[in-house]
Amino acid sequence: MTATTPPPVPPASPSAATSAAGTSAAAAPSPSAAATVRPARPPAISGSGILLGSLFFAASLTPSLVPRSAEMQGLLGGALFAIGYAIAVSILIAWRWLQLYEPPRRYSRRWALAAAVIGIAVVALTLTRVADWQDAVRAVMAMPPVEETHTPLVLAIAGATATALFALVWLMRRLFRLIKWPLERVITPRLAFVLGLAGASGAALLVVDGLVIRTTFEMLDRSYAALDTLIEPDTAKPADPSATGSAASLVPWGTLGRDGRRFIDRRTTEADLAAFWNGPVSAPLRVYVGLGSADEPKERAELALAEMLRTGAFDRDVLVLALPTGTGFMDPGAIATLEYLHRGSVSTVAVQYSYMQSPFSLIFEPDAGTETGRALLSTVYDHWTQMPRESRPRLYLYGLSLGAYSSERSVRLYEVVGDPFNGALWAGPPFVSPIHHDVTMNRNPGSPMWLPAFENGAVVRTMNQETITSDGEPWGPLRILYFQHASDAIVFFDYTLFWRRPDWLVAPRGPDVTDTMRWWPIVTALQVAADMMLATHVPRGYGHEYAASRYIDAWVTLTDPDVTPADIARLKARFDD
Repeated sequence: MTATTPPPVPPASPSAATSAAGTSAAAAPSPSAAATVRPARPPAISGSGILLGSLFFAASLTPSLVPRSAEMQGLLGGALFAIGYAIAVSILIAWRWLQLYEPPRRYSRRWALAAAVIGIAVVALTLTRVADWQDAVRAVMAMPPVEETHTPLVLAIAGATATALFALVWLMRRLFRLIKWPLERVITPRLAFVLGLAGASGAALLVVDGLVIRTTFEMLDRSYAALDTLIEPDTAKPADPSATGSAASLVPWGTLGRDGRRFIDRRTTEADLAAFWNGPVSAPLRVYVGLGSADEPKERAELALAEMLRTGAFDRDVLVLALPTGTGFMDPGAIATLEYLHRGSVSTVAVQYSYMQSPFSLIFEPDAGTETGRALLSTVYDHWTQMPRESRPRLYLYGLSLGAYSSERSVRLYEVVGDPFNGALWAGPPFVSPIHHDVTMNRNPGSPMWLPAFENGAVVRTMNQETITSDGEPWGPLRILYFQHASDAIVFFDYTLFWRRPDWLVAPRGPDVTDTMRWWPIVTALQVAADMMLATHVPRGYGHEYAASRYIDAWVTLTDPDVTPADIARLKARFDD
């Protein structure tokens, strides 16, 4: 058999080669097409977002430092659900933007469904515990349990809050697309994405800063200014010429401010003291200079000194320089108890620096309190140091809340170390207070964060409802005492709560902090931030409400009054909250 030679293959024609090359080129993606960025759009509804949002919402229902009303719990829970959802969706967008691996669509859909079901189940389970968790906090503070409508109301308000936040995000997303779409025609998609996000964020910031914040400030300013000028019918201009605001006073009654007039009108009388002590007493003096009494802090301080000299304030045994809270409020229990302990031989001078609530004053007028405190302390201290040591009164500083922060910041220890004032009582110092923060962070080993003991207690001590650190040990010439509750969020908030468990949640905890409180990343920080707004909505002796009976112990250890244990017990019964 003869082998057959295959016929030669004719060479491809140029046209055929061109056609084949064109077909091959069409089948393979071009480098430019392969480099195209996929749109980084989130899904319409994200299962991962629902899961993380549900976990945040569930964690928000757990106990914190103070009881939360249904309204506050709903607002907090709705906001945290939206935050959790937004975090999850942002991660997914970044993942796609970086063109990282994505599982097949069928697996993504299954995961989304499973995540949503798990999230809803977690929410349903935790809603059954809401009332019990809140009652645990309320039991610590001897408050009645929540009402039966608490949980349904929480859920309704949370839903409305989350819906409103999602609507705002939708508007932001529309703005982002309006900026990004035209940019994609002239620049790369990645750069258009970044510029669109920056443009939308910048526009939102301008709206918030230029409209929301400024409008809010102006509204608050007008509201609090009107309240400050209100002369209430239950406060009367004093007839006693030694009283601030009287006809003989250098400070007109109408300029004291609403809380200043209350402080003067409700002053301890000589008759009250005589009835309690059944013996000789003095009439305590109270000097108050309002925000409207003079234009500048230095002028108000000089006016206060002139009023002190007019009334004989330096003739008493004890002199207190007090800074009120943001509104001008002076805690009556703090001053009245000192007046009783020293049988009336006490002069108290306070100068107002704001008429807004302390948080707003700290935000919008951060240095007003410090400037006023510095002016008052330097003005009065200069006069005090010129007096003979044997005849001048003992000098103390006092402040509550923002007043404590401002009073603390007014002190320059190097200026007074040669001739120090006698002491300071700072109650509920806000977490931004520098000296208190330093004492807490450098506390003695084994000392709890909620009641820090500092060195040997010769200069600085702390106290709560039950204990004074280093009690019974000798004091130095300068005595500083911090009065704080473990449940006071204004004292113990910290930005590190977002990512780290605080030491005040380590056992043993403070007597007014429930054992059921747990730390959750991000969530606990926002819980405690909400607690700051509720810190005064609790019974006396908890949160940011400081009881007069415990002020008695504070003043006793600071000022050494001539009283017996029986006298102290009678006085505590007199001021029992």
